[in-house]
Amino acid sequence: MASKSDQLLIVLSILEGRQFPKSQRHTLVVQAKFDGEQLATDPVEHNDQPQFCTELAWELDRRTLHQHRLQRTPIKLQCYAVDSNTSAKECVGYIVLDLRSLQEVKQPPKWYPLLSSKYTKLKPALLLSMVLENDTKQQPDQPEQFKAKKAPARPGSPVIANLESIKLEAVLNEEEGYHQIGPADLCKDFFVLSVTVAFASRLEQLISSSTKLAKEGSEFFFFYSLLGNDVTSEPFKNPITPDFEPERASVRICSNEKLLRLFFRQQQNLQLHLCCGNQSLGSTEVSLAALVKSSVDLVSQVATVEGTFVLKPPNRSKLNLQSVAADLQPTVGVAVTLRRETVGAEVYKLPDPGRWGDGLRTPVKKGPAVDVCPEPAPAETEARSPTPVQPCKASSLSSDHQHSESEAESLLDDRPERTELPVTVPTVPGDAPLQSEAEVHASSVSVSAPKISIPPSAHHYCFSLDLRSVRDLNVGFPVNCTLRYSYQFFGSAAPIMTNPAVEVKKNTEVFLPQSYCAFDFAALPNQLQDTFQRVPLVVEMWHRDSNSRDLLLGTASIQLSHLLTSEKTRFLDQSGQQHWRQTYAERLAVIKTSGSNEKVAELSYVTVLEDMGVVKAQDILISESSQSMNQVQPKTAATSQPHGGVEVGSKPRETLEYRAALELEMWKEMQEDLFDNQLKQKELSHMQTLAEEWRKRDREREALVKKKEMEYNLLEEQLQKTLAELEKREKTLAHAEMETQRLQREMRVEHEFSMRELQESTRRLREDCTHQVELERSKVRQLEEDLARQQQQSKDAEKKYKLLEKEFQQYRDQQNTRPEIHLQSEINLLRLEKSELERKLESTTKSKLHYKQQWGRALKELARFKQREQENAMTRLKKQQQELEHMRLRYLAAEEKEAVKNEKHELEDIRNELNRLKQQDEKKTWNEPAGVSLNESADEHLSRLLEERDTLLRTGVYTHEDRIIAELNRQIQETMTNRHVS
Repeated sequence: MASKSDQLLIVLSILEGRQFPKSQRHTLVVQAKFDGEQLATDPVEHNDQPQFCTELAWELDRRTLHQHRLQRTPIKLQCYAVDSNTSAKECVGYIVLDLRSLQEVKQPPKWYPLLSSKYTKLKPALLLSMVLENDTKQQPDQPEQFKAKKAPARPGSPVIANLESIKLEAVLNEEEGYHQIGPADLCKDFFVLSVTVAFASRLEQLISSSTKLAKEGSEFFFFYSLLGNDVTSEPFKNPITPDFEPERASVRICSNEKLLRLFFRQQQNLQLHLCCGNQSLGSTEVSLAALVKSSVDLVSQVATVEGTFVLKPPNRSKLNLQSVAADLQPTVGVAVTLRRETVGAEVYKLPDPGRWGDGLRTPVKKGPAVDVCPEPAPAETEARSPTPVQPCKASSLSSDHQHSESEAESLLDDRPERTELPVTVPTVPGDAPLQSEAEVHASSVSVSAPKISIPPSAHHYCFSLDLRSVRDLNVGFPVNCTLRYSYQFFGSAAPIMTNPAVEVKKNTEVFLPQSYCAFDFAALPNQLQDTFQRVPLVVEMWHRDSNSRDLLLGTASIQLSHLLTSEKTRFLDQSGQQHWRQTYAERLAVIKTSGSNEKVAELSYVTVLEDMGVVKAQDILISESSQSMNQVQPKTAATSQPHGGVEVGSKPRETLEYRAALELEMWKEMQEDLFDNQLKQKELSHMQTLAEEWRKRDREREALVKKKEMEYNLLEEQLQKTLAELEKREKTLAHAEMETQRLQREMRVEHEFSMRELQESTRRLREDCTHQVELERSKVRQLEEDLARQQQQSKDAEKKYKLLEKEFQQYRDQQNTRPEIHLQSEINLLRLEKSELERKLESTTKSKLHYKQQWGRALKELARFKQREQENAMTRLKKQQQELEHMRLRYLAAEEKEAVKNEKHELEDIRNELNRLKQQDEKKTWNEPAGVSLNESADEHLSRLLEERDTLLRTGVYTHEDRIIAELNRQIQETMTNRHVS
């Protein structure tokens, strides 16, 4: 099984956006904030689909990731619109991502809508992808991709060629007692590899009702293999309270630093098994590659991998620990160290106990590391963080060849401790002083510790305060923040301070190191409740400056009464007894001390109160058996004294024989009494043994029952949570369904209203069009009537003209025979008739011109009507428009054809008449006034033709290419030619 890297990368890919409004003067920037570190993308264009194409990454280890997941730390993305001119930023929305959905398998990107978006109508969203990757950045000791040519080796100096291709193995040198790793000419240094199994807790979780263990007398132990050597820990019998000595197994290694780093990178994880007989109940893995991190110099420093590891059941087991809470999982404390052999004799400081994780028991007093026996971790301390107390230094290590000694120095000293304060118990007037459990435990360690009687109503409490973070700083300068508080009710007047000071800047959130502190004390419940309700815990925020005195920035009052009203949860201690825990977390404003009620910063804290039950009396009383033994001898001496001082008399009861017999009988009775006492004592011891065995088995059965009850309670809580989630989901779905139905109704109403409005507008347009068509039809009928009347008048005029022509022909015939005077009078009459005919012709021409003007106006009106129809009902009334257009075209064609035909007839008639008049003028000799009138009639005819042509062109219906315009132009040319000729 390949080992997993401890260093991880959270990679967040911001790909693109959608449904953003376009803005020329703005750019978009996405800022991501996680664990106090803020990253941002490059500015991109503010358009509807911005392309970010950016990856943001955060470095962390697996334990930190696990803590963030437990605390539900989010990744918050804020999208800003940045003004290109003023560089002003405006938040347009944000997105919150959950770390619990983070996986090491790459997931397809998803669209996340912006919350509290400024663009409410568009609903913008971002395409995001989040994956967990191993941190594969190049270590300093790893070979680089590009290498210069190697210099030639000097004589006598070994050269390591291509280390990566060497498969290293540990070869045992039995004579010298070490393992050799690498070629002998390169192995010059000696190292010591040590593995320590310190403690274990909650191992009963690995044993289910279906697990078949070995025979009744089998014991439990831990097993692992160290460089091919099988190592087993000290066996223990009870998995509920595992009691075994921490043991360290060490091996000597002969190698050098580079070969050792390469060897451990090639090794698999160290597998640690919990066994019963030859059966493995659970196992865990410890990474050996973490020992050779680049930050540790193996020549002068000690490489350590230590922590609390979760034991996982084998695959064949049906036990499911996934549903078990994190504070109830089986764990084992393991430490693996690698050091150079010369470093072992020095006193060195162990690593930060914070790496141990949670769930370690806090010893009240510390003695020498070898003399302290580890106790199992109670379940109630699982959720506690490390305390601000610095870990104690371990005592000097023994010589390097003593590798099998039992020790607890590397693990027990690194457990997270509560602050060791002088615990004094609050007293009530009239009551005896109480004693805390810490003092009771301390009295069992120190022989001279005082013994104080404890009333039965006192409870053992554990109060812990974790000052998490400080944010929203409202001060004009960076602050080296230190928090300080004290609460005398817990038994200590000395202030508690966070150390070291951390730098807090504006618009940042800083997590405080070494800020956890726990207090053990005993008090009456009503006294605790009264004190918590009356007296708040005041936390002072100080600014430390190396150049000036410390400055008090503000205070925050923590109301401990909130903790009493919070929900109670159950947990079990190491003895299987049930206790209660109350937790309360809050963000509190730090107020300025000047009385202005101005907010300086915001403090996040978590308080936990644990009720460990009634404190039992610890007085040492003198047993009755010892008192009775002290009284036996005086009693015996008193009974024997009278017989020693009496002289022998003559009475038979006072003779020596009688006295001897009496003493013999008394001795027999005493022996019988002694024998009866021995039998009673044996019976009592046997009964005590049986009762102890019965109580032991009863405790085991009770522990199993409590375990089952705890499992059932966990399942019940999970079922309740699932039901609550289902109810919440059903409510959400019902609300969404109601909202959808409401939107559907609104859309249906809007659609019906739009359809009615559309139908009404269509009906109005149709009626308007029908009305306009009727008007146009009435106009057309009127024009047709006018046209028919004009045609009738033209026919009447033509008849009259023919009649006159006949009369004129008769006149000409008669003129040939009549004298000249009669002919002159006839000429005058003919002139009069001619003028009359010309007048009628002119009126006819004017009426025809009027008709043409009326027709032109009708055409213009029709064109305007067509344009209006195109603008109003182009898409809805295509069919009516086409029909109207076809009808108009047919009508225009018919009218134009009829008009052209009539005009042709009229023009032909006029031409014939003019030709005849010319012929008559040529045959006869007319006087001067007749020639003048002929020229005047030609001018009038020319002006009439010009006016008629211009009138037709102004209508816009005819162009110069039309036949009628061309004919008029031809006639105008002919008239002008004839005029010039005459």
